[in-house]
Amino acid sequence: MLVVIGSAAGFAIGGGLFTFVYAKGASYLTNDPAACANCHIMGGHYAAWIKSSHRAAATCNDCHTPPGFIAKYLSKADNGFWHSLHFTTGRFPEPLRIKPRNHDIVERACRKCHQPIVEAMEGPHKAGARTSCVRCHAGVGHPL
Repeated sequence: MLVVIGSAAGFAIGGGLFTFVYAKGASYLTNDPAACANCHIMGGHYAAWIKSSHRAAATCNDCHTPPGFIAKYLSKADNGFWHSLHFTTGRFPEPLRIKPRNHDIVERACRKCHQPIVEAMEGPHKAGARTSCVRCHAGVGHPL
């Protein structure tokens, strides 16, 4: 019984380490946008970001993860797990579509960086009358 448990644990740890090294797992712990292009389906998004005006002001993490160390890495871990599962199994939509939770993160990032513009459009006290930045400016960060 111990041999079976030890073998299973060894296989899981070895497979996990191999996958982490093969998939360049450590790169996802950085703030380098090139890490997002490790997966071939994100290559177009990365290439478009390189050409965009946001390249000088924001990285992928600035727009696609919430502020704060713990929130950022929890979001990265959650998205990383689901991305790797869906890409490994080949079960992902083309074109890729952002999930509502991640859309909210991007929307908050737009509003934070462009707060003076948003307040000028909506007024500082009209929190209930929000328009979506991403609805009209979907292709700003990495137009495709």
